[in-house]
Amino acid sequence: MIDFTTIMLRFAEQGEKTGWTYIEIPADLAQQLKPGTKTSFRVRGMLDSCAVSGMALMPMGGGDFIMALKADVRKRLHKNAGAMLHVVIEEDTEYKVEVPDDLQECFDFEPEALDFFNGLPKSHRDYFIKWIDGAKTSETRARRIVNTVNAMLRKWRYNDMMRAMKKDG
Repeated sequence: MIDFTTIMLRFAEQGEKTGWTYIEIPADLAQQLKPGTKTSFRVRGMLDSCAVSGMALMPMGGGDFIMALKADVRKRLHKNAGAMLHVVIEEDTEYKVEVPDDLQECFDFEPEALDFFNGLPKSHRDYFIKWIDGAKTSETRARRIVNTVNAMLRKWRYNDMMRAMKKDG
């Protein structure tokens, strides 16, 4: 577990991260959480007095990581970029990605797709599942499941699939 105080920051021009509010986790602290890791992983703990779990730490190069602070978290904190934040976190080893039954049914017919899906980091699998679960109609949900299975067969990550869908109109 690590315990530190930091300032909330916001990306200006940073590609897909433009406008994100985040905190930095320096390399030395990240190594205390999960020694030797250079990839994204999940943490849980407290941000000020707000409990959080399943929050992603993403590598930024040089061993440093960031934690994006989405609007719902900032609202609970009553804070934005520029504010000081007390952070107490540890690796969230209980974070799980539950595959919805309807997606699992499709994967049962396409074991290659399931293998690629299971090879993705948990956080990346979560992108697909949240996107599917965010559908407002059964037709949209079915289309998203088909797109997800096709993306797995093509060995695409979430951003590859979204880019291809945007290009296809």
